[in-house]
Amino acid sequence: MKTLALLVAAAACGQHTAAPAIDPAVPRLAVTSAAFPAGGEIPTENTCEGADLAPPLAWSGAPAQTKAYAVIVDDPDAPDPTAPKQTWVHLVALTTATSLGAGATFGTNDFGKTAWGGPCPPIGRHHYHFKVYALDAQVGAAGVSKDALLAQMKGHIVAAGELIGTYQKKK
Repeated sequence: MKTLALLVAAAACGQHTAAPAIDPAVPRLAVTSAAFPAGGEIPTENTCEGADLAPPLAWSGAPAQTKAYAVIVDDPDAPDPTAPKQTWVHLVALTTATSLGAGATFGTNDFGKTAWGGPCPPIGRHHYHFKVYALDAQVGAAGVSKDALLAQMKGHIVAAGELIGTYQKKK
């Protein structure tokens, strides 16, 4: 009962389940973006200060048993990186391709959209974690939340990788 109360309290505060840590025993996916290097700044065109377009994202190195991919982009620095209070979800996506694009199915992000919601940090430089999970089964559906997707992914992750980008508002 105490665990249920804590889960309800966390949900009410906008808290999300942390995406699974990348297990060192699980094969690694190489996750890249043509828009920014690992640890680099996400271009303005991919943020609320620009066109808010999703940056190109690709991955490789999935094992043969891979049937689908889950992509989660979140910001653990919200609202202020010096005193983070929650992890803000920018993208939840499902695809069978090795890049994010046409044919992807989108879950619901913390902007309430089933699409990319670009960086728009209220203060300071935030870190955006682009996590890709290779799965041995297709899970999730259009509109799925991050937490529901994470629950459905349990026991199905066969490889994973991450790319981190940063952004701080210019204005």
